[in-house]
Amino acid sequence: MQHILIVEDEAAIADTLLFALQGEGFRTSWVSLAGDALALHAREPADLWILDVGLPDMSGFEACKQLRRSSEVPVLFLTARNSEIDRVVGLEIGADDYVSKPFSPREVAARVKAILKRVRPAVAQPAAAAPEVFHYDALRQQISYHGQVLALTRHELRLLHCLLQQPERVFSREQLLQASGVSAEAGYERTIDSHIRALRSKLRQVRDSSEAIHTHRGLGYSLRLQ
Repeated sequence: MQHILIVEDEAAIADTLLFALQGEGFRTSWVSLAGDALALHAREPADLWILDVGLPDMSGFEACKQLRRSSEVPVLFLTARNSEIDRVVGLEIGADDYVSKPFSPREVAARVKAILKRVRPAVAQPAAAAPEVFHYDALRQQISYHGQVLALTRHELRLLHCLLQQPERVFSREQLLQASGVSAEAGYERTIDSHIRALRSKLRQVRDSSEAIHTHRGLGYSLRLQ
């Protein structure tokens, strides 16, 4: 039974989520403070967080940043705000989806199931890349570059693995957004640009003279084995 941690300071909202998620067969926990959530997750890791942005002790954005220092657990943000910049910030710091209040508890439950399905480890064959350049280890969920294992987030791993499947192919931002495990509905394809910048930085740390990921203006990105 998958464990969902709800971090929400409004008891009425938390109760509706608890009822909806338990009805879908999930095990649930509820706390009203971000600090309590981080402490609980350290003791008993959850499979997914539902995280309110406006919490009494710290913002949901700051809580997510602290969580990402030690965990890649999926995060679904809840917020009373509906501005584009808030959604972009949430996605760039590691959220998997974003729901604005008021919302349907059934919709949230459906999004939770969709996120958990996306992040479930896939049984994949190693990419057809030259071992001395890139190597994808499906069992360990790792990618090596010139023999060195890259320290990748879950989104970065999925994005790079997608590029490795078809070297030289140009992938659109929307295609890469879906491959990285972020809901296309959560949107904001330019979030991919942030992940690409992070990937390029990590690749340069291994070989600073090469540029494996290429930008195709107005189209997207491709990977060149080199």
